[in-house]
Amino acid sequence: MNSTFTQALFRSTGGYAALILRVPVGLILAAHGAQKLFGWFGGYGLEGTGQWLASIGLAPGYLMALLAGGAEFFGGLALVLGLLTRPAALVLAFTMLVAMFAVHIGNGLFMANNGYEYALTLSVVTLALAIQGGGRFALDNRLLARLGGGELRQRVVE
Repeated sequence: MNSTFTQALFRSTGGYAALILRVPVGLILAAHGAQKLFGWFGGYGLEGTGQWLASIGLAPGYLMALLAGGAEFFGGLALVLGLLTRPAALVLAFTMLVAMFAVHIGNGLFMANNGYEYALTLSVVTLALAIQGGGRFALDNRLLARLGGGELRQRVVE
């Protein structure tokens, strides 16, 4: 794997604070995805979520529910683990921006009116994680050591 690409993907400028951001936000997003995909935690599952998404103009609704639910569930789990943090966080930031503009923007800022403040907060946090990476306690560090370290050792031998 290209050393520059590996460094850009896995290296993190975040310290301990990234863990504080990753874990709760990842759990929250995974739970939201589980609502959409599996109907857990009072959610409507793929069928119900798909019907609702189609009703607000995001068609085909079932596919949109699968994409949004998959991004939230699997991306949230990736954040919790700090695994492929940057790509997961970018996908989640995009997903939250879609939610913000497709669902919440017309209701104003505040959540009390189903506004966009929560989606905005989640998009900003995930964007920050995309920029800084998973931090000190992320599986990305192990992958970087394994992938990047092997390449560096091979260069020294040559």
